[in-house]
Amino acid sequence: MESARAYRFRIHPDAKRREEIDRRLILAQRLYNKILEKSRGEYGKNRNSKINRSTLNGFMREAINENKYFLLLYSQTRQDVFIRLQKAFQNFFRRINAKKNGKRTRAGFPRFKSKDTYASLAYPQDNGSFQIERIKGFSRLRVARIGTMKIDMHRTMEGKVKTMAIKREAGRYYAIFTAMKESAASSVENTRPVGIDVGLNSFIAMSDGKRAEKPKFMQERRKTLARWQRIISRRKKGSRRRETAKLKLQREWERVNNRSNDYLHKLSDMLVNSGYTSFAVENLHIQNMMKNHRLAGSIQNASWSRFVQMLSYKAESAGMKVIKVDPRNTSKTCSGCGNIQNTPLSMREYDCGRCGLRLDRDMNASINILHRATTAGHAGSHARGDTTSTAQRGPQVESPNREHTPEIISGGSPRL
Repeated sequence: MESARAYRFRIHPDAKRREEIDRRLILAQRLYNKILEKSRGEYGKNRNSKINRSTLNGFMREAINENKYFLLLYSQTRQDVFIRLQKAFQNFFRRINAKKNGKRTRAGFPRFKSKDTYASLAYPQDNGSFQIERIKGFSRLRVARIGTMKIDMHRTMEGKVKTMAIKREAGRYYAIFTAMKESAASSVENTRPVGIDVGLNSFIAMSDGKRAEKPKFMQERRKTLARWQRIISRRKKGSRRRETAKLKLQREWERVNNRSNDYLHKLSDMLVNSGYTSFAVENLHIQNMMKNHRLAGSIQNASWSRFVQMLSYKAESAGMKVIKVDPRNTSKTCSGCGNIQNTPLSMREYDCGRCGLRLDRDMNASINILHRATTAGHAGSHARGDTTSTAQRGPQVESPNREHTPEIISGGSPRL
């Protein structure tokens, strides 16, 4: 079985190399916008015209003939610009077809990219366009047409490197490699499955009575983020002071995201190494849930999708499965008798009007998620298999004494 893994390393280009990277980022952004401008003109003349691969290819040749500076971009980087536009138009026409079929959605014509949103250069093939070298005991990254720069290789890449991208974030530069690794397909006997319900009150609640809380990283920095946003809005567009303030805001957001990702990595590692053999989660449609403007910010900051993604690839590497189930009525269904009743978000305890079951709302949902995963393939089945009691204590999870280290709490009230 071949699996892909991404590796991200900090790079330290000198002033000349930074200038080369920034210049190519601007050229790639302008090439993207130039092709898109020509495509918008073509689509404006005839709404029935399909902006396909050959059309975009022709527009790219025209753009390069009009501005020879685009040839400073490495050929594969120019090809990546083309691929990004092709995907954007494919998604655009897919949404148009969905709208014609009655789905309530916006078509959303591809948008122009600003210099802040176009922040990466891709090298889709390892054909000599980039190479990692050891010079005087230090790792150095050599990139075609840019030069050589220091790279922090804090871990060893496993497998064959396929692609590389240089990304600029908050004034810092990173190299992101994709490596493919052949590994023997292994599987763990599914003797201890667990259902996981993600939420805002408790980050995760599990069907065996345990839960984990996620620190509110964004809320802790809310005032600082708002202050820098106000400073940016007061400063003149295009000024150096405005760019400095934007960099400060980006650094604050980077800190929030890094702390959140660090927590999610630790929590997913802990779950995979805690004796469970499979994980059942809801197949949530986050974009639809964020239409509730009162909860959109909290849902986005919770990073549910990111957590499930991390748990999925780590479980797969360990020979386990992550099973996604239909999320419909998991919070409204009684895990004891299958009764469905309305449960507003303010009601934190599920009180079944049929069988009298009283249980924490999130725990009840996690048990239902596990039931759906274990009865998958039996359409319409209301069977209730043997489940671990919420009062039963599973193996304790020990974690190092570090700030914001995830802690699995067995039973009781959530720890804040």
